[in-house]
Amino acid sequence: MLRRPLAVLSAVALVGALAACSGGASAPEEDGTVRVVASTNVYGDIAKTIGGSHVTVTSIIDDPDKDPHEYQADARTQLAISKAAVVIENGGGYDDFVGTMLTASKNTKALVINAVQLSGFSGDDLNEHVWYDYPTMSKVVDAVAASLHTADPKNALVYSKAAAKLQQQITGLESAEKELAATTAGVGAGITEPVPDYVLQALKMDIVTPTAFSKAIEDDTDVPPAVLQRTLAQYADGEVKVLVYNVQTTGPQTEAVLAAAKKNGVPAVPVSETMPSGLHYITWQQGVLASIAQAITG
Repeated sequence: MLRRPLAVLSAVALVGALAACSGGASAPEEDGTVRVVASTNVYGDIAKTIGGSHVTVTSIIDDPDKDPHEYQADARTQLAISKAAVVIENGGGYDDFVGTMLTASKNTKALVINAVQLSGFSGDDLNEHVWYDYPTMSKVVDAVAASLHTADPKNALVYSKAAAKLQQQITGLESAEKELAATTAGVGAGITEPVPDYVLQALKMDIVTPTAFSKAIEDDTDVPPAVLQRTLAQYADGEVKVLVYNVQTTGPQTEAVLAAAKKNGVPAVPVSETMPSGLHYITWQQGVLASIAQAITG
């Protein structure tokens, strides 16, 4: 997976930058809605929740079988991004295809929101899965509301009210994490990839899986035999109390970890990179927290 240092850009700075964009946002759809393109359905849902009937949202990755790291642009998506007034990307090397398509489209008016830049996280060890970091998602909500306000000032009140409600729900997620941490602090957690790490860290859990294992799985490379052996042994010796695994990753080494968890009675909690069908961001994350709580408490 691609890694690169990133400059820190605060939510306040982004809002100011959005307001200062020369030429303003792209023209609205013929039906008067604001065109929004999001790299994944996670950010697409945030935009739709805030914009409601006033936005037309295209989520590029909305299928768990699609890998953002291997995505190839098609003509339909390229057209959507060329007409977008607001573009939401994860950043951090996760969805570089967005920048590539924006450059190719010559759409210089789009207001671009980069979640990793908003997060303030950077460096060679950056974990780009920032949609599992609720403070970052709170900044994304503010940036989306500000972008829609810029693109469509007449409905600014609608956007601000919807964003405020969503912020309350994200605050609820943070409160749930703090409450659950009283039970989960110090509990050994196994992972297949660092997808859920922000949640596990907020829950004060001890992520015991060797970094060499999770990095190899994330980078789609072979895990060294000694590392795999040590990882599997953690389930037999009781070091891992719960496995939180990326359900969208398959392969013999991840299957071996799942088998080791099952053999040793270690509960396994699935998480994903794209949002499951039929859910919204808040209900999805509530389910993740509830599943971890159930796995720990039985």
